[in-house]
Amino acid sequence: MSFKEKYQIVQIYESFMMAMNSLRTNKTRSILTLLGIAIGLFSIIIVMTSIAAIQGTIEGAFGEIGTNNIIIQKYPAIMTGGHEAHRKYHNRKDLTVAQGERLKAMTTLPVSVGISLGHGSRTVKFQNEATNPNVHVTGVNLDEFISSTYIIDDGRGFSRQDIEYARNVCILGMDIIKKLFKYVNPVGQKITVDNIQLQVIGSFKEKGAVFGQSQDNFVIIPISVYQKYFGNGHQSAKLNIQAKNKNLYEATQDQVIGALRTIRKIAPGKVNDFEIVSNDQLISQFNNITRYFKLGAFVIAVISLIAAGIGIMNIMLVSVTERTREIGIRKAVGAQKTTIRLQFLVEAIVLSLVGGLAGIIAGVIGGNIVALLLKASVIVPVFWVITGLLVTTAVGLIFGVYPAVKASGLDPIEALRYE
Repeated sequence: MSFKEKYQIVQIYESFMMAMNSLRTNKTRSILTLLGIAIGLFSIIIVMTSIAAIQGTIEGAFGEIGTNNIIIQKYPAIMTGGHEAHRKYHNRKDLTVAQGERLKAMTTLPVSVGISLGHGSRTVKFQNEATNPNVHVTGVNLDEFISSTYIIDDGRGFSRQDIEYARNVCILGMDIIKKLFKYVNPVGQKITVDNIQLQVIGSFKEKGAVFGQSQDNFVIIPISVYQKYFGNGHQSAKLNIQAKNKNLYEATQDQVIGALRTIRKIAPGKVNDFEIVSNDQLISQFNNITRYFKLGAFVIAVISLIAAGIGIMNIMLVSVTERTREIGIRKAVGAQKTTIRLQFLVEAIVLSLVGGLAGIIAGVIGGNIVALLLKASVIVPVFWVITGLLVTTAVGLIFGVYPAVKASGLDPIEALRYE
C-alpha cells in the first residue's frame, strides 16, 4: 500500500471520529435529525419485512398445490368484490363428480384428474373421546393421491376396491390422531363421523399450520362413501389436475379448459363458469394486493428521507458556521480543500447512516413482530436491509455536498477573523 493510500485511509478515519464527536457534542440536534432518516427507513422496512414474511409462508402453502398442478373450482381462491361478487360465483352451476370423471375420459395430457368433495364443521368420535366440531371430512378418488401432496405416514392409502364398493374406510390427519389416539395405534380402529362408522386404514404425515390454521385437522374417505352419506347438500367438487411436466403445463390447461367447457355446455364467446387456480396465479394475486402497501410505504419513505436530507443539510450548514474559525486554522496550517470537503461529507454520511441503521433495525424487528402475530415465519429481508443502507448513504452524500463545498471554499483569512 502506497503512502498516499495510507494517508487517505487515515483521513477518512479521522473524519469519521470527528463526525462521531460532533454527534456526541450536539446530541439533541443530531437525534432530531436522525429521527427523519429513521422514520423513513422504518416505514418501508417494516412493510417489506412483514410482506416478505407473509409471502414466504403463503408461497410455502401454495407449494402444496404442486408446481405442475391446475386446480379447477367454483369460487376464486382469493375472493374480492364483496357481496355482489360472492353472489355471482354462488349462482354458478356446481362442478360435479360426474363432470370430473368425464373430463378424465376426454383428456389425454393430464397425468391425473383428482376429484374431491368436502365439508367442515364435523365431529369425530373414538370410544369416549371426541374432537371439536371443526373437522373437515373430504371424499377423494384415487387420482387425488397422485395430484395432491398427501403422504401416507402409517397404514395404507385407498385401493380401487375401496372406491368402487364404497367401503367405510378412512385416513386421518395428524390432529385427529393426537386428539383421539394418544395411547393407541389408530390403524385398524373404528371412528364415528355423524353416526357413520369408519375403519381407520392409515394416517397422513403432519403438514403443520399456516397463519395459525392447522393443515392436519381432516379425515379423508373414498368419494363414493362421501356421496353415499354426506353428498346430499349443495356442494361443488374440486378438480386437481396434474400436468406431466412444466413444458406441457399450458397445453394441458388448454385441453382441460376446452373439454370442461364442452362438458358444461358453455357457448363459444361466453366466459368460463369455473375458476382456474395455479401456484403462479395465487402468488401473482397476492403480489397485486400487497403492491399498494408497498407503494404507500415507498411514498412515506421518500417524503421522510427528503425531509431528513434537508435536515442533514441544515445541521451541516450550522456546523460549518460554528466551526468557521476551526476551518480557518486548519487551512492556515496547510489543510487542503479536499480534506475539508471529505471531513464534512463523512460527517453527513455518518449522521445519515446512524439514523438509517436505527430505522432498519426497528423496521426488521417491527415487521417480524407483525409476522409472528399473524403466525407467519420470521425473516430478515437482506435485500431491503442492503438497499436501506445504500439509500441512507446516498442521502448523506447528496445533502452533504453543498455544506462540504461551502466549508472547503472558505477563505482562511476571513475564517480566522470570524467570531
